[in-house]
Amino acid sequence: MIPRTLFEPEHEAFRDTVRRFIDKEVAPHYAAWEKAGSVSREVYLAAGEAGILCPCVPEEYGGAGADFRFGAIVVEEFGRAGYAGASFHLHSEIVAPYLVHYGTEAQKHTWLPKLCTGETITAIAMTEPSAGSDLQAIKTHARREDADYVVNGQKTFISNGGLADLIILACKTDPALGAKGISLLLVERDRPGFERGRRLQKAGFHAQDNSELFFNDCRVPVTNLLGVEGRGFVQLIEQLPQERLVVALRSTAVMEAALEWTVRYVNEREAFGRTLAGFQNTRFKLAELKTLTTVTRTFIDACLLRHLEGALDAVDAAMAKLHATESLWRVLDDCVQMHGGYGYMWEYPITRAWADNRVSRIAGGSSEIMKEIIGRTLVAGD
Repeated sequence: MIPRTLFEPEHEAFRDTVRRFIDKEVAPHYAAWEKAGSVSREVYLAAGEAGILCPCVPEEYGGAGADFRFGAIVVEEFGRAGYAGASFHLHSEIVAPYLVHYGTEAQKHTWLPKLCTGETITAIAMTEPSAGSDLQAIKTHARREDADYVVNGQKTFISNGGLADLIILACKTDPALGAKGISLLLVERDRPGFERGRRLQKAGFHAQDNSELFFNDCRVPVTNLLGVEGRGFVQLIEQLPQERLVVALRSTAVMEAALEWTVRYVNEREAFGRTLAGFQNTRFKLAELKTLTTVTRTFIDACLLRHLEGALDAVDAAMAKLHATESLWRVLDDCVQMHGGYGYMWEYPITRAWADNRVSRIAGGSSEIMKEIIGRTLVAGD
């Protein structure tokens, strides 16, 4: 195995902290959360107490001021443990950076300390019933009226939508301008005119709530504008490389875990008088998956290093997400196959990983969109 050289001793000590947290605060409750369709608010408070929420937020706003490797560790360990549905990556590594990069000082001091403690849970609302990867097509709009924006529209597939106390809402403040008319607003859970719809029933990630959101003449003060009016689309694009890297990091960790689970299973399970590992087909398949997983890990670590250097661009991030998620699906499907009937039983972690991670090829930009981003750089005139 090619050793990882990205992490210092303090990172590995933090990794141990995250693993202990998962064993104590997540594993005993995960099945109940899956049945409930949502994690508890208490686990966010426990995570805040343990120091694993928003580790990259600057110290002046309540965080640890750590580098992104600390956030990556949380993503990896939840994926490796098979509990990605309870991961805090959306809250810590996707939403919090918007406040850090675009928030006013008042917004940062108001919200970031509460994000770090887990008192405030967050979500970001982009997708609509008729607009997914094509963010320019969103219809939710906000009309300026005196000191408020009046918001009308609908969002769907919103992760943490039911739990969230604070939502970053992508909407059009000038629908006539297309992408240049998109702005981001901070919407608190108790705003009149803001309602949550049904909790959506998904194929996987059962412990993470996904909800519909509705805005009917919802008044949001102008002071809740995040960044610059009309720059919302640019802000979203600027933050997408980290979001896609997060998906790639989680996918790679799940690949490694799936391979470990499967190696253990085929060395114990017997058929026709010998273990499954005794068959050449099993060994050849495992050899392919081991090679694919190792190559993926090496590439994603290189992308993580580029991100730490501030050099991960949209194309790099698209390749990272495309390769990691497509490779993950191949690994998971083959690992389920090698588990036989048990690979279709929910109590086996390979089954949950298979169901949970199918969405990785869609969320954060589908594989087809990733190919388009990459392909445009290779075709003359595009």
